[in-house]
Amino acid sequence: MRPAELQLVTSASCPAGHPGRGRPQPLPRINASAGRRAASPPPMAPSPLRRLLARTSPRTAALTAAAAVAFGGAALAPLTSPPGAQAQGTPGLVEFRWDNTKDYRRLYFFITDTHRLKRSEYYLILKPKDRNTAILKLSIGIPKSFDTEIKPKNVQLCYMKEGGMLARTRCEKQIPATVEVSKDGTAVEIFPDTPVPVGKTIGVYMNLFNPFNAGMYQFNALAQAPGDVPISGYLGSWLIQIDPSTD
Repeated sequence: MRPAELQLVTSASCPAGHPGRGRPQPLPRINASAGRRAASPPPMAPSPLRRLLARTSPRTAALTAAAAVAFGGAALAPLTSPPGAQAQGTPGLVEFRWDNTKDYRRLYFFITDTHRLKRSEYYLILKPKDRNTAILKLSIGIPKSFDTEIKPKNVQLCYMKEGGMLARTRCEKQIPATVEVSKDGTAVEIFPDTPVPVGKTIGVYMNLFNPFNAGMYQFNALAQAPGDVPISGYLGSWLIQIDPSTD
């Protein structure tokens, strides 16, 4: 029997005596290939996800397909790389220098107001562990971008009392000294009348307006010890942070 033809060969089910029912009756021919073509569903239009995958790179396509499965096949926008971060041109941030060498030492400080352009009191502390010699001359290097006026009359060298949760850092006793500020404001030099001995917490008090630019500024402390060789040694750095205005 050919595959393109189908016959019903069970005659026992036909009632007896019925005309023409005693012999098997051929059924109409059916073209199997035509039937298969008729039964095939029409081609489906490509889904939005398939069109998206066709336009993207293999890696992006894989990520998109995975996201579609994770979120139940929801429509997804094309995956693109995030825009690159833009560098900020704030001079204070550019001036900030974090020295990661083993010789870098961070010093303690306290300021009463960290917002830009606000009047603030600076307490730059040197603890006993920060130095092992007496001080004949103390120099403070200030970044050029710290654009504010530092007046010598508003700078003092003091024996300091460190603050905490219940008390504020303060100047306990002023140490007689001569203060000089460079014309460009990048150096404050303090000459005590007598060398400042070791063993006590000292510091520099300054009353000034914070600079215009918010950011971090590194003040470097150098001290000259009594002796025949006038060389200043590095003691450490104060990292001053100035915050944007709250207005």
